[in-house]
Amino acid sequence: MNIGTAATQTGLPVKTIRYYEEIGLVTPDRRANGYRDFSEACVEQLRLLAQARHLGFSLEECRRLLSLSADEGRASRDVRALAQQNLEAVREKIASLSALEAQLQRLIAQCHGDDAPDCAILDDLMGQRGN
Repeated sequence: MNIGTAATQTGLPVKTIRYYEEIGLVTPDRRANGYRDFSEACVEQLRLLAQARHLGFSLEECRRLLSLSADEGRASRDVRALAQQNLEAVREKIASLSALEAQLQRLIAQCHGDDAPDCAILDDLMGQRGN
């Protein structure tokens, strides 16, 4: 199938598919006219990449997942370890976002939000108030 059909079937933009090919994550066949020809196996790899990226896996982790998916002798513990690492990274991001949320809530609570020019938010952002 052509790249447009592969994009439709996977939900990935054509540009992303081209990028994945450029960095060696997928290798579609080439027709005599030079056009890409995506096999069903290649589309399955693209689906895996789409889902893995949606779950926050890095491109290198995706490369490892593709390798593991192609290895019939793989140990599920290797896949689990990658997922566990990704889960820890997600938890760290959540903690960081929670801290940002608390800081923003504090700043918003300190701002009067009226017609006066004084603004606790701007003061804080400019380092004129203690954190």
